[in-house]
Amino acid sequence: MQLRKVTAVSAAVLALALSATACGGSDKDDDSKGSGGGKIKVGIKYDQPGLGLQEPDGSFSGFDVDVATYVAGQLGYKPDQIEFVQTKSADRENALARGDVKFIAATYSITDERKQKVDFAGPYLLAHQDLLVKKDSTIAKGDDLNGKNLCSVTGSTSAQNIQKTIAPKANLKEVSTYSECIAGLQSGSVDAVTTDDSILAGFAAQDKYKGQFKLAGLKLSNENYGVGVKKGDSATLDKINKALEKMVSDGSWQKAVDANFGPAEYKNEPAPKIGTIVK
Repeated sequence: MQLRKVTAVSAAVLALALSATACGGSDKDDDSKGSGGGKIKVGIKYDQPGLGLQEPDGSFSGFDVDVATYVAGQLGYKPDQIEFVQTKSADRENALARGDVKFIAATYSITDERKQKVDFAGPYLLAHQDLLVKKDSTIAKGDDLNGKNLCSVTGSTSAQNIQKTIAPKANLKEVSTYSECIAGLQSGSVDAVTTDDSILAGFAAQDKYKGQFKLAGLKLSNENYGVGVKKGDSATLDKINKALEKMVSDGSWQKAVDANFGPAEYKNEPAPKIGTIVK
């Protein structure tokens, strides 16, 4: 597991977090030494541009990374005390149960099923299932996909939603990663890519894709991203909720949204109120 190198955006976010903590008193993790010498392990994604991405130099970038950095700062941890751990979707619940990480910020949608195994702070972002298309595409609504080539990752709920209720005659191509879908969209072998709009915006904001794609803005579902903590860890849950509220109130949340999604012209929802789940 690799120590995180702080990016410019995350460093600014963390500086605000540590400043706010200094003004408001100590808020360190009860289970470690915090700024006194301990470390905190945080679960993120490594392969989602704009959200959680490991850069070639070993540093990490993205909105989830900035949220996690801010939260860790509120818990009393300096940059060199944060260790980011890759937590793939299928292993998130197990990673928390085993104690591999203290909390997870990794496009982790809050659902009733997951709440049986994990406690969630937040939500800290309301995303929606959407489509990413080329700038000159005429696809403007769900049923425009009928007869078109659509790409998503194998077994995704986004792809199933399109097939079952929105465009049953779409030609669905399922691949192992969204990067493959985006490459197909660029080459013209697919007409649209579907998943959460925040994930799509992150890909579209990459330098190599800037100006080529647009979000359709269809809001096909509501995805409430939460910070996952071990079931029953109410102390950490309360601290993270307070940290998220402060991140919004001091402007760090909007700054992170603009920095990570702005180049894709992502029209984000306002910061959700803690504890408010949009169905």
